[in-house]
Amino acid sequence: MKRAIRQCTAAFVAAALLLAQALPVWAQPGAVGDIPAKSGILVEQNTGRVLYELNADEKMHPASITKVMTLLLVMEALDGGKISLEDKVTCSPNANSMGGSQIWLEVGEEMTVHELLKATAISSANDAACALGEHLAGSEDAFVDLMNRRAQELGMTNTHFENTNGLDADGHLSTARDISIMSRELLKHEKIKEYTTVWMDSLRDGKTQLVNTNRLIRFYKGATGLKTGTTDGAGSCLSASATRGNLSLVAVTMGSSTSDERFNAARTLLDYGFANYEAVQPPSIQEQLTPVKVLGGVERQVEVQFVPPMPVVVEKGGGSSITQEIQLAEDVHAPVEQGEVLGSVTVLVEGTPVSRYDLTAASGVERMTFLKGLETLWEAASRMNS
Repeated sequence: MKRAIRQCTAAFVAAALLLAQALPVWAQPGAVGDIPAKSGILVEQNTGRVLYELNADEKMHPASITKVMTLLLVMEALDGGKISLEDKVTCSPNANSMGGSQIWLEVGEEMTVHELLKATAISSANDAACALGEHLAGSEDAFVDLMNRRAQELGMTNTHFENTNGLDADGHLSTARDISIMSRELLKHEKIKEYTTVWMDSLRDGKTQLVNTNRLIRFYKGATGLKTGTTDGAGSCLSASATRGNLSLVAVTMGSSTSDERFNAARTLLDYGFANYEAVQPPSIQEQLTPVKVLGGVERQVEVQFVPPMPVVVEKGGGSSITQEIQLAEDVHAPVEQGEVLGSVTVLVEGTPVSRYDLTAASGVERMTFLKGLETLWEAASRMNS
């Protein structure tokens, strides 16, 4: 099939896609100022563009931010129909033994997945997180294997988990960059915000009070989550997410000396992001598209359609820096399936690729056969005689 490319050579496209994988850091040195943390990163939630980083690949104990992965696997299992929010979960001796932040589950006590999600997301309960993992995978060890497998799938190359909840353990390590990756993945599940944005709730008919460990939920405009963490080995950590208008950000800070410092660090990063960047919708390319010629089909051409891309992040007032490069086949052999990919569009900011979306066939086109040709001739003759 002949696929001559308009506007771009194949070599340019290959180079562009390689550049797209190396997302630049936009913050200038000193633009954010010092933050009270050993490590940190600020990313745009939808695209993962890095707006600021500080020692973002340094391996550190993640503490209870670990539970972002626990929550992610639970949400994926819910979406996949493997478990339901109404499932009853029985506390095992292992879950009961967790210690640290907890809701004091008794051995044999039953709670629903919904209740355990509340306890994990709001109060960072170690016993609840362990019980969820055991319910999903059969044992904590089996669930930890799933956590590590999913981390590798997501490209979290500097992360290894030893437990479901983040209690300090040899080899239980992650980085600010990796935490931002799993945080963004969790936030793709809109339902998780029904838990992570709750300031106060309760369990056991009001006998057990839940108060969110993330004070930004109450005091930071647009906060949507996500997870705190504190241990002797990790210090105070936070994965904080917030949305204002079209712009959604994730700030991860690790290794702060105190709880106040971690919130100050995250707030500083979020403030910087919202003050200096905006999300802009790339202009429509519809008027630049022409139908693609169909070879050997019952129709001579097929219209082209696309799903508008997500907004891209630019410095405030920098919408004019957005350009788009179109690749579109000149022709295609029948049969053509509706939705078949005919090309793509690369979105660039200041010449750097930041995203890509497909151009597809708006309708299907059958292959022309001898019988189909006779039928077409007969229909044409009938129209002439009518």
